[in-house]
Amino acid sequence: MGNSDSKISFQRAVEQLGSPGPVEAGDVAVWDQLCQESLTSIQDVFSLLPAEEIRKLREDSPTNLSTLCYKIVEKLTKSVESSCRTSAEQQTVLNSCRLLTRLIPYIFEDPDWRSFFWSKPEPGMKEGADQTPLGKSMMLAICDLLFCPEFTVSSAGNRSRDEVDELINLDSCEYIWEKGVGFAQTPSQTPQHHHNRVELLRLILTCCSESIYLPPTNEAHIGGNKWVHLFTSPENRHALPLFTSLINTVCGYDPAGVLPYNHLIWADSKENLVEMALQVLVVTLDQDLPMDGDNPDGPPDNLFLNYLSRIHREEDFQFMLSGITRLLMNPLVQTYLPGSQRKVHFHQELLIFFWKLCEHNRKFMFHVLKSSDVLEIIVPILHHLNDARADHSRVGLMHIGVFILLLLSGERNFGVRLNKPYTATVPMDIPVFSGSHADLLIIVFHKIITTGHQRLQPLFDCLLTILCNISPYLKSMSMTAACKLIHLVEAFSTPWFLMSNQTNHNLVFFLLEMLNNIIQYQFDGNYNLVYTMIRKRTVFHQLANLPTDCSTMQKNASKKSKKPLTRKSSQIEDESMEGSQPARPAEPGTLKASLMKLPRIENLTEDVSAHPSKKLMDQLTQSLASNSLESGKPIAAVAGSPVQPGADVGRGEAAGSEKVEENEKKDDSSSTADKWVPTPEWISSWKNKMPLQTVMRMLQVLVPQVEKMCIDKGLTDESEILRFLQNGTLVGLLPVPHPILIRRYQANPGTAMWFRTYMW
Repeated sequence: MGNSDSKISFQRAVEQLGSPGPVEAGDVAVWDQLCQESLTSIQDVFSLLPAEEIRKLREDSPTNLSTLCYKIVEKLTKSVESSCRTSAEQQTVLNSCRLLTRLIPYIFEDPDWRSFFWSKPEPGMKEGADQTPLGKSMMLAICDLLFCPEFTVSSAGNRSRDEVDELINLDSCEYIWEKGVGFAQTPSQTPQHHHNRVELLRLILTCCSESIYLPPTNEAHIGGNKWVHLFTSPENRHALPLFTSLINTVCGYDPAGVLPYNHLIWADSKENLVEMALQVLVVTLDQDLPMDGDNPDGPPDNLFLNYLSRIHREEDFQFMLSGITRLLMNPLVQTYLPGSQRKVHFHQELLIFFWKLCEHNRKFMFHVLKSSDVLEIIVPILHHLNDARADHSRVGLMHIGVFILLLLSGERNFGVRLNKPYTATVPMDIPVFSGSHADLLIIVFHKIITTGHQRLQPLFDCLLTILCNISPYLKSMSMTAACKLIHLVEAFSTPWFLMSNQTNHNLVFFLLEMLNNIIQYQFDGNYNLVYTMIRKRTVFHQLANLPTDCSTMQKNASKKSKKPLTRKSSQIEDESMEGSQPARPAEPGTLKASLMKLPRIENLTEDVSAHPSKKLMDQLTQSLASNSLESGKPIAAVAGSPVQPGADVGRGEAAGSEKVEENEKKDDSSSTADKWVPTPEWISSWKNKMPLQTVMRMLQVLVPQVEKMCIDKGLTDESEILRFLQNGTLVGLLPVPHPILIRRYQANPGTAMWFRTYMW
């Protein structure tokens, strides 16, 4: 009964604030009613303060809204000064946070109010009073309260609450929430403290969400997010313990528990805390876009990024990696007892966090690639990529997964680790196969390209770049993966596809470069791929003899209407893994993700040689020029080394499309595709540079041998041919191996802005 009465009085106080006349700052009864103890959850505040009431208050009584914010922040600062010792004060703090969490989004949505928290203090303040901006007072008070003994942390040692130092003088490094990075002790855990931290972290996240209300342009974000800047700056004396507390809370969490079905019996107070801590962590690790004249190589102003880049102990790296892989694999783990384990679903935030770790701490990335633990990251990423390929609403998840693979593929160890045999532990909607993790990667990429939705087409360059980067290290490819790879060559090299867009030929260049790498550097173990290339040799011959006359081109261009990249025929249908579910499109009514358009692949990556020294590279290049098998061919056609897909092959009119279009709302297909018409000059500009020589030379040597063996022995079984290819060699018959070219991801403003829009 008393609870309902207090809610009525709360509503009356809200109505009084919305009245035309200003409510005096000294009217204590009104302000106290809004922070009373009866509001026991954030849901109470949301139901008692509907959006219409807040907007009405903002438009009709702006003075009252301003005074309300000042009074709530004042209660927070007074609680810090008194060290928040009583339960009544603690309840007031929680309700104040809930009120601010409800009000702040409606302050941000009005451009005239966005500077409110950083403007001069209330006009009615006495001279000599604290002139600190309201936003700063609020943020620093929240940070103090996150390390308040008996409210958000347990008291250190055996001291009673009264013996604890004043909150404003407390050494928060002694009160880090969890054991892990930079903290060896194991603090006691209390569910109520977890709930209280969630309320405070939710308010911090709400404050940092101002980025949502700004247009997605570099100009709008040049000044950076003031809330994130303050939270991660030296002005926040708790920056280091907060950083370590958030990381340790996330990476130390194990949702599985000890007993099966324990999550159905006991509520887990840590799950909400971990999710909130992870969201705050990825938001505060956002890097400001560099302004003109800034030194991008200097230390970051963001202390969280600074601390992240300085983690160096092996045990800390392993702690973080184990935590991330455990949480990523959690929803995918199959158990004998269905539903016996708690499932967590914050994989998107985990992937952003992993991306930030690898991008800002190269030592961590090298640690990840040092062992096969990296595969525990790759398998969940490939599962999510495969599962989300038909869902428009999860296009952002597709991008972040591909970005991570692109970043890792720039390192040699990544390609080497992929050779480890794959044992199916996660059901996927892909053909059953026996092979390595590299085979899994190729098969999933084939699924994405051939059965994904149209908004994924800008990712094709990235997917094939990843395959190019790992190709020199793939020791043996399964027959299933080889067939999928050659099917991509077949699909992308059809004349109608090449003529339908001014950049589609780059996809063929990527695939040919990948095949060249495997033939030159890993021929011995890839007999399945060689056999598939021999069977599909007409694809390469047709590509080499691509017509350039106008009549044939027009005939080919007219065939381009709505042709999918699916396989035309197959002797047997691909059987998916047992227990797998097909990729489903978004539910009707689901909003499409509104994300910025990606930069072109050449702006995302930089070319580096995988060879150990420049001297060796020069020797290879010179020998390549002097030992061309066909002296009449131009050097550009030999092994394809001077030609970089996506660089400047047949660019011409495509150069103007390199600029990132900030407000792209249409499909990612080129808007100029309908107007553009291929010309013989355009085809000749890149046809003569296709790196086909290595492939054609291999076919020239092996096809007669295989045909002769089949005729002489009357072979109809492919196993004999595979055995012959397995024991064969092309030493001395191929062109001199070309230098291995690796395209490494490089940070740029376009992807930084993309991550910011995706994160929110």
